[in-house]
Amino acid sequence: MAKREKACKECRRLIQGSECPACKTSDLTKNWEGMAIIIDPESELAQTIGIETPGKYAIKMR
Repeated sequence: MAKREKACKECRRLIQGSECPACKTSDLTKNWEGMAIIIDPESELAQTIGIETPGKYAIKMR
């Protein structure tokens, strides 16, 4: 069984470690819902949710 990913509270990126590689913060949460996988940061979806780099992101965090 795989570990559940954590969401960075700064950039919403989903990670498995203890520090976000994108923004270098350790302010993470296990309480998130929904996932967006961004391949093209210039897509309409990425622009709508404010994502500028490819990766996996949480849609909603608590």
